[in-house]
Amino acid sequence: MSMHEIEDLVADSVRVLDRRAAPDDPHVRDRFAALYRFQNGHDCSFTHFRVMDILLRRRYTYRFPVDRHPDFAERSGYFDTLTGFTGLRVFDEDAPDFAGHESWLEDGYVEPPYLYCDAGTALWRRMAAAGELAGPDAVAPRPARLIEAVREVAVAAEREGDRELVAMWYAFGCGTLLGGPAGLPFDAAELAELPDVRELRAVVRRTGALAVARRSPYAVPPEFAGDDELEAWWWEL
Repeated sequence: MSMHEIEDLVADSVRVLDRRAAPDDPHVRDRFAALYRFQNGHDCSFTHFRVMDILLRRRYTYRFPVDRHPDFAERSGYFDTLTGFTGLRVFDEDAPDFAGHESWLEDGYVEPPYLYCDAGTALWRRMAAAGELAGPDAVAPRPARLIEAVREVAVAAEREGDRELVAMWYAFGCGTLLGGPAGLPFDAAELAELPDVRELRAVVRRTGALAVARRSPYAVPPEFAGDDELEAWWWEL
């Protein structure tokens, strides 16, 4: 799967969640955050504008006139020079604490004539503190694990008859969907009892998505899954 395919996967997942979730479901943006964290872990392009109408409506992303930026009065000359898409975070690559560009969205971004920020970022917090956001809009997304978002995507995709979307996510395996820096903190019996895992696997069985998942370039080949007890279990349905 190429980086473009991952970008498509996340965008398609955002769309299916939006179509199937209740209009007032506050957890949708939590799941969007998990999906974009996953995408940001790969060498992907910035893709918010593919689904910006959804991100705005679901209050994952917020849009303002550029002159509403908290620093506009002091930096109006800078903002007036922006004629195209611009991420506003400035990096000092020579600084001893420089840790890469992963946080480049934290200070928002401009696509003239608008300023944008995503929920939970540094600029979003500043806008909330300035009174530009209030009520539920000033509440940060709840931390959601990727497996939770993927389970919701799979359930929604099954309703739409989209076996391919279910398969594409399942193919990443339990290490990607549930693991962390220290790996998976479960044995197979514990993994099997996790509600998100049980529901995702039930969708895979009902849709017959396993055979499709095995063809993904991100899948652990079944003949090698035996080297990892958990991944071997993942492919036994």
